[in-house]
Amino acid sequence: MVLDHPSKPLRRTSVVKPDPGPGQLLIQVHACAVCRTDLHIVDGELTDAKLPLIPGHEIVGKVAQLGDGVVRFKIGDRVGVPWLGWTCGTCSYCRNGQENLCDHGKFTGYTIDGGYAEYTVADQRFCLPIPDGYNDAEAAPLLCAGLIGYRSLV
Repeated sequence: MVLDHPSKPLRRTSVVKPDPGPGQLLIQVHACAVCRTDLHIVDGELTDAKLPLIPGHEIVGKVAQLGDGVVRFKIGDRVGVPWLGWTCGTCSYCRNGQENLCDHGKFTGYTIDGGYAEYTVADQRFCLPIPDGYNDAEAAPLLCAGLIGYRSLV
């Protein structure tokens, strides 16, 4: 599903399967929850979204291909992809464990394509292993609200 313009319906279309770049995973999407933030993006309430855009940032799927340099995962691993999709790693926020505040951060389903697709790519640094105790639909919402609660607790 693709967002071409804010405040317009998503468009169902075929897109080319992305290739993973260095440090990225190609993920076959099994589930992607709908977050209120997704609706804000589609409704145009969050400006500056990449357009056209594949929304969705609560992704659960299986690793289908590895980009060069991937060491954290292997093909077939079940992973989750949250809102925070990339950071610079060098700013003061990143160096102090506050990557969510990175001035140059990129966000899944907002500034980089998300999970309302059959396949997506994601930076291995921001992918999480998903335990077997949850099915895909149960795990997907945990990639946003669950992470926020966990980070607050920590």
